Amino acid sequence: MRKLLIIALLWLSSVNIYSDYSINQPTELININGVSIAYTTAGKEENPAVLMIMGLMASHKVWGEEIVNALVDSGYRVILFDNRDTGKSENLDRLGKPNLYWKFAMSYLGVDFSSPYTLSDMALDGIGLLDHLGIEKAHVVGASMGGMIAQSIAFEHPDRAKSLVSIMSTTGAPHLSQMSERNEQNFRGAGEWDKKAAHAYGFYPEAMPRQLTAIFKSGDRSEQVRSIKVPTLVQHGIDDTLLPPDHGEHTADLIRDSKLRIYENMGHNLPPEVLPLVIEDMVNFFKEN
Repeated sequence: MRKLLIIALLWLSSVNIYSDYSINQPTELININGVSIAYTTAGKEENPAVLMIMGLMASHKVWGEEIVNALVDSGYRVILFDNRDTGKSENLDRLGKPNLYWKFAMSYLGVDFSSPYTLSDMALDGIGLLDHLGIEKAHVVGASMGGMIAQSIAFEHPDRAKSLVSIMSTTGAPHLSQMSERNEQNFRGAGEWDKKAAHAYGFYPEAMPRQLTAIFKSGDRSEQVRSIKVPTLVQHGIDDTLLPPDHGEHTADLIRDSKLRIYENMGHNLPPEVLPLVIEDMVNFFKEN
């Protein structure tokens, strides 16, 4: 009887029926392209990898626990990291604070300009992390700016992407709907945010000028997005006022054979009542690819 109990306990521990990822679990630091990047993982090493990339100013913690644990329970190894300039990755204040009005004006006029770093640099951070972990290919998932970075991986490093999931993101095409006035005001006031309170929620407003400059510099990426050949799922909220639904629709229109899911009661976030459906669609998509 005792032997049977020991065998049962060993089996349960190996099966990992219940995942135990926590947003507070420790991260490790590695140097990628001269920048310290913080990362953590969840799930078994031998399982298919999912690289998750969060958006503007946000650390990996903003993904929350439900989506990560659901992916682990579905048989995936989840790789999470803090984009450069956020979370426990290296703060890059040393690169200066760009004048956003000037950078936006030059972007609008089609004039080239410098940027502390680019979306391509941030995509290479993700590639460097995969190299460090010995992962040849991963399902690449990105939300908002993270979706732009994930798209960059898909068209700049297609051999490393098993599939692409672009969540509430955009191609940057100028004809698409603009953000609401309220969202614009929030961006303008980001410099006045209580940094300590923002950090507690996983947001790092000090990174905003540099990361927005990277987005401005990338401009209209429609032709690059059109070149994406990896299987793609586009997920977007019908109530998104930061990047309205036509941004997701345009992304899906450009990528051949992509799948588009538009969710009711979802804005530029992953609300608890919609998240299970988002996860279900994502897992089913991974299983097909």
